[in-house]
Amino acid sequence: MSPKTGLQTKTARPGGEAGAGLHAAIIMDGNGRWAKRRGMPRALGHRAGVNALKRTVEGAPAAGVGVLTVFGFSTENWRRPAQEVSELMGLLKAYVESDLDRLSREGVRVRIIGRRTGLSPDVLEVIERAERRTAHNDSFLLQVAFNYGGQADIADAARRFAERVERGEARAADLDEATFGSFLSTSAAPAPDLIVRTSGEHRISNFLLWECAYAELVFQDVLWPDYGPEHLAAAVAEYRSRDRRYGGIAADDVAVAG
Repeated sequence: MSPKTGLQTKTARPGGEAGAGLHAAIIMDGNGRWAKRRGMPRALGHRAGVNALKRTVEGAPAAGVGVLTVFGFSTENWRRPAQEVSELMGLLKAYVESDLDRLSREGVRVRIIGRRTGLSPDVLEVIERAERRTAHNDSFLLQVAFNYGGQADIADAARRFAERVERGEARAADLDEATFGSFLSTSAAPAPDLIVRTSGEHRISNFLLWECAYAELVFQDVLWPDYGPEHLAAAVAEYRSRDRRYGGIAADDVAVAG
């Protein structure tokens, strides 16, 4: 069980697949540039990005994906202008309110990972409603990283474990990789098999830093509002074409070396 959520914790094994499919994670990048190229306000790019998310979630199972984690709002995004932060907060509400019925009907479980502190009461209400309504769904898991940062999540996990030690519920010697992973906000899902970043950028940007240890990275030169199931399918195809060794070597490589 996860010490934080009470959920059955799946082993965050490298290369593991969740349920009937892969765990794909996406850094949804390029909304602002998409809008700028069209002479539109950035807010319209973000709204177009919500439609791209709907398309991608709907088409993910056909691409062989059983868990999808998307980067919606980072802990660093608070540095953006107040108007844009407000718009980004509103997008989570808009997405849930416009798509929750379909997600619930189609067996999608929604989890919001990241810090809840600092979020307004209306955003918290939307998060709690989405998680409560879909809690018993098991066909597909959608995780939205919101007010999330990989470094912040690692620090929070370390703090949670330290608090257990202070209360006499654990010892420092109890800490290993699996135990530490169970304190992360992502503990209810296996580690990602594939991490995708859109828009042509080639960096992780503080996303799933612990969990990405053995993930395959795919960078796609498409702005997020133009994204859809065909792009996710292409990323999965590239993932499947790779030889994943997890620090080891293939048997035929051993024979050659010998």
